[in-house]
Amino acid sequence: MTTILFNKPFNVLSQFTDKGTEGSDRQTLSDYIDVPGVYAAGRLDRDSEGLLVLTDDGRLQAKLANPKHKVAKTYWVQVEGLPDDAALKALRDGVDLKDGRTRPANARLIDEPEGLWQRTPPIRVRKSVPDCWIELKISEGKNRQVRRMTAAVGHPTLRLIRHGIGAYTLDGLGQGKWRYA
Repeated sequence: MTTILFNKPFNVLSQFTDKGTEGSDRQTLSDYIDVPGVYAAGRLDRDSEGLLVLTDDGRLQAKLANPKHKVAKTYWVQVEGLPDDAALKALRDGVDLKDGRTRPANARLIDEPEGLWQRTPPIRVRKSVPDCWIELKISEGKNRQVRRMTAAVGHPTLRLIRHGIGAYTLDGLGQGKWRYA
């Protein structure tokens, strides 16, 4: 069985082909990984970065991707503004979204992660509005959930990096690089 950890860059699709508009030149996993028979265990939006697990093991894929297994996913989230205790508590308690309440999350303020690569293009920065980083651990995967959660507590996401899925992490894995797990 093959399992690969990939540090997906911003603006790369989490699939091997682009079935978008004709003539599209969006980057896909095939621009980085040439290993036959592996597929992403879950998704990571095009405008998000970080850990993507690819495998040819259907059981592992189901375990990591299906929310019923409650596998923790850890995100580093750069948000607009400086969340207070009430905003962090709301994330920890669960946030009401249009498609239902989220499960409680682990949420804490962190310093900018060490060794963080530059994003291309860089995030939008407003000199009059501060930003900070939150580490957010969730055990479900609603569509664009982390972005919707931070927006719901008044702190829109500027940059989103998935650092871990279960026991797998990005540690030691450069942007656009992959390794066997």
